[in-house]
Amino acid sequence: MLQGSYVALVTPFKHGSIDWNALEGLIQYHLDEGTNGILLLGTTAETASLAQDEKETLLRFALKKIAGKVPVMIGTGTNNLSQSLANTQKARDLGADSALIITPYYIKPTQNGMYEYYKHIADTVDVPIVIYNVPGRTGANISAETVVKLAHECKNIIGVKEASGNLTQATRIIRDAPVGFCVMSGEDALNLPLMAIGAKGCISVTANVAPRLMSEHIASCLKGDFAKAAEQHLHLALLNELMFIETNPIPAKEALCLMGKIDAEFRSPICRLQTQNLQSLSEGLKKYKLI
Repeated sequence: MLQGSYVALVTPFKHGSIDWNALEGLIQYHLDEGTNGILLLGTTAETASLAQDEKETLLRFALKKIAGKVPVMIGTGTNNLSQSLANTQKARDLGADSALIITPYYIKPTQNGMYEYYKHIADTVDVPIVIYNVPGRTGANISAETVVKLAHECKNIIGVKEASGNLTQATRIIRDAPVGFCVMSGEDALNLPLMAIGAKGCISVTANVAPRLMSEHIASCLKGDFAKAAEQHLHLALLNELMFIETNPIPAKEALCLMGKIDAEFRSPICRLQTQNLQSLSEGLKKYKLI
């Protein structure tokens, strides 16, 4: 079952290229600190700025380092069906445990269009698929009804990363989807309420900088210890806010730089934090004893 704390891993850069030493260090950090699964090539990875050959090289490198110690999810979705199919097939061939497929961005498809899109990919590529719903990035929301329909009709569509911020929508999915279908929180500020209504975990930005805190929090939720989970949620609240003071993954990468794990390097148009926000981030990390 898809569950636990998955990190939406950043991609470290150095002098314009992927920083392989830093990437290896980040992976080891998560293996050591209890992260339950690793998402490669998600939004937080600046995937849109990576060339196709860079993506494949990164996947091969990371999968070799992870070596089956935790499940690996690979982001394969685009707004081009043929490219999404090719990416998803490549993820399967490389040994991914699941593929995360974002709703097609910019196009603003109808619900029927999204249904046909996901149905075609699921019917074509034999790999567990997680729908990624993040309307704030894509401009289109996949409805609870469409997700539930796909979940019932496509056995290899195993879950949804729900980042709409709509608890009513998530409730409907959890209530109406088949047994075994997993809702994963895609918004760290809502991890606790989503887990309280039946979500199985999170795909987290905050886990980049505090993997153990996040995995312990999700573990408390999965055990049903919501008194402890509430304390952890409140403790993590400031850190969750800091990770989104500017566009993701800017704060997460700046935090990892302050922690000495990567260089604060981005690919345009992603850029450095504003000075005032960098100061707030630094002060926050000190409160968590991360620096």
